[in-house]
Amino acid sequence: MTNGFPNQSMMASMKRILAALLLAAFSYAAPAKVSAPADSAKLKKSFRKAPRNGWIFVHLEGSPAEVGYQHGYLLSAEIADAHRAVKLELTHDSKDWSFFRDAAQRVLWPHIEAEYRAELEGIVEGLKAKGVALDIWDLVATNAWLELDPYYTKWADKNSKRPTGEHCSAFVATGSYTKDGKPVIAHNNWTDYVTGSRWNIIFDVAPEHGYHFIMDGMPGLIHSGDDFGINSAGIMITETTITGFHGFDPSGVPEFVRARKAMQYSASIDDFARIMKDGNNGGYANDWLIADRNTGEVASLELGLKHVNLWRTKDGYFAGSNYPIDPALARDETDFDVKDLSLSANARHVRWDSLMAENKGRIDVALGQKFLADHYDTFDKKVEADERTLCGHIELSSRGSQPWQPPYGNAGAVQNKVADSTMASQMMLSASMGHSCGIHFKAAKHIKAHPDFAWEKGVLKDLDSHAWATFQATK
Repeated sequence: MTNGFPNQSMMASMKRILAALLLAAFSYAAPAKVSAPADSAKLKKSFRKAPRNGWIFVHLEGSPAEVGYQHGYLLSAEIADAHRAVKLELTHDSKDWSFFRDAAQRVLWPHIEAEYRAELEGIVEGLKAKGVALDIWDLVATNAWLELDPYYTKWADKNSKRPTGEHCSAFVATGSYTKDGKPVIAHNNWTDYVTGSRWNIIFDVAPEHGYHFIMDGMPGLIHSGDDFGINSAGIMITETTITGFHGFDPSGVPEFVRARKAMQYSASIDDFARIMKDGNNGGYANDWLIADRNTGEVASLELGLKHVNLWRTKDGYFAGSNYPIDPALARDETDFDVKDLSLSANARHVRWDSLMAENKGRIDVALGQKFLADHYDTFDKKVEADERTLCGHIELSSRGSQPWQPPYGNAGAVQNKVADSTMASQMMLSASMGHSCGIHFKAAKHIKAHPDFAWEKGVLKDLDSHAWATFQATK
């Protein structure tokens, strides 16, 4: 040191130290994306098509580990994005993410059979190959998000006020109600727009065991989630949730596992009911609508925890709009008011009955598509897109859909599917992403008008209405 100042050697040394510290700080703040080499052997039977009308089509084929790896690898970016959305929705008004990861490990994992453990672990490996650092507990919690909150949350925290949401409108009809006397099934998915805008995958799955199936779904989920699918045995499946439901059995089999297993292994309505009832944990309680294209029979399986009902017919219809059907189930397992016709579930129930009666003998795919775009409010007795119409628009309602959604809540119908028996025989379905009525949802515009939802900024996406498109499983 000369005259109190460092010499050139010391300056150079200090610069090297400073550079090392800056590099370390940068590396900590933005870790390098680490990818593993792709396993081409596991990927060879799979593929992904370019997006069409808002949908991404993926074909997955092989053993559980192969199907999982293909899923994680082909949809890695979409899975990371969907996980971020689910995590935000799940934790904003409920528990922190560690609560759900813990439930995934301690409560759910012990009751997941080996086949689906292997598939879930395969997804994690596929993600790892693309540099996405989600682990098995992140993935299990994301798969089970619909049953963890509020069903498990309310069981674990007896003081929880988490509401059970209204998810979906649907019908299945057959015999004298349809144009050709054979089953027609239709469904639109009601959920929040943060997650719903990402519910845009058409999964074509040819598993090593069980039946080939085609279903809609979210990236990262091994089940459909909103549960619309067709398998090669001729079984057509959908559902709607039971509003206000409460009850959960932590010793049961996760709903997402049973739903996937029933899609994959059912060759009859009896098969489906048996699989869904076996180990029923009460999570994501639904009224399941099923059709068997081989026999022309349709059914409704109302799957509560204490009360389970199976109705079936070869000449009639079943419709779902989140209302409890069985009076005993409504009384013992829900806090839903079946007499209040201003409630969305009841208003849509009335509308379904009206449409079925008015169109008896004419119901086909085209009418199914029309029904899912319907904006008639049976309580106000006028055409007005809102929370009480089959094509739900809670974002346009000053009432919201309490207690699930506040006024102008970002929720409603996010996508739509229809199929008839002929389409099912060819493993085909018709699907429309967004509101099928043609109304677009613009995220920035809505947040500006309703700043209470600013917490969704950056994750809430536009939900544009797309034309119907037909998708077919790969033969």
